[in-house]
Amino acid sequence: MQPPMTATAAPAAAAAPTHRSVFRGLWIALVTPFKDGAVDHRALSALTARLRADGVSGFVACGSTGEAAALDKAEQLQVLHTVLQAAQGLPVVMGVSGYHQGEVLAQVRALADMPLAGILVSAPPYIRPSQEGLLHWFRTIADASAVPVVVYDIPYRTGATLTTETLLALAAHPCIQAIKDCGGNTGKTQALIADGRLQVLTGEDAQIFHTLALGGAGAISACAHWQAPRFVELMNWMRAGNLPEARRVWQALQPWVEACFAEPNPAALKAVLAQAGWMRNELRAPMMPASKALEQRLEALPGLSPR
Repeated sequence: MQPPMTATAAPAAAAAPTHRSVFRGLWIALVTPFKDGAVDHRALSALTARLRADGVSGFVACGSTGEAAALDKAEQLQVLHTVLQAAQGLPVVMGVSGYHQGEVLAQVRALADMPLAGILVSAPPYIRPSQEGLLHWFRTIADASAVPVVVYDIPYRTGATLTTETLLALAAHPCIQAIKDCGGNTGKTQALIADGRLQVLTGEDAQIFHTLALGGAGAISACAHWQAPRFVELMNWMRAGNLPEARRVWQALQPWVEACFAEPNPAALKAVLAQAGWMRNELRAPMMPASKALEQRLEALPGLSPR
């Protein structure tokens, strides 16, 4: 039994899609390949092109999986240029982060002329502002942005928890249109989906099936670098409302999803991609490659193949 085909293009007379409609389906939080300490742009371009051909919906450059904190600002812009060129029109979101608001605003303004679908913005790390401070942070950035803002709710990295009330208040801003949901709070996820103003994309790969079943818009995934067509198939079955087929695909993916985060991301992911010959198994310190024990676990996974 084959998964349903994706919808055909809308007639020319149809209204242009809103930005919110872009933030749906399977997005890839791209790794940043390295070679002898430098960004490997050839491997990054080939990886983006391969995933584009697999039917993903879009890409996130310079997110957590991309080791953005280990890239300087020039390297981040070079990564973005490579991804935009290789994406060939698929939407691209750029990660923007920091705790100095003036510097973050400068980053946002520097992206104004880029053909981006949006920017991914987290709370400022380490500072742990109040909810009023978080509202000010995201609204100020959204006011300065030429493209939509995707709120990155990831308290275990930033130390700041965005409450449901704060997120619903941010949803009123016309430039804040989606959330990468790593908050770990099912009630909050459900409330945002029910509210309907923000496109809810899970950023926790283990929650992909659950979020889609609740009515979420999709996922920004690290795991889906590998076996991307299976993840696309899962999305198609969920969109068609065929839970038995979606469950079958999801259960087969579970061992890989669990192993992918057995050590700090993207160690396992880069080990697998290196084993396939797609890039070197190289991370930037203080990130370390996967341990030998994890490499052996990955090698033992049944059916671990890119297609």
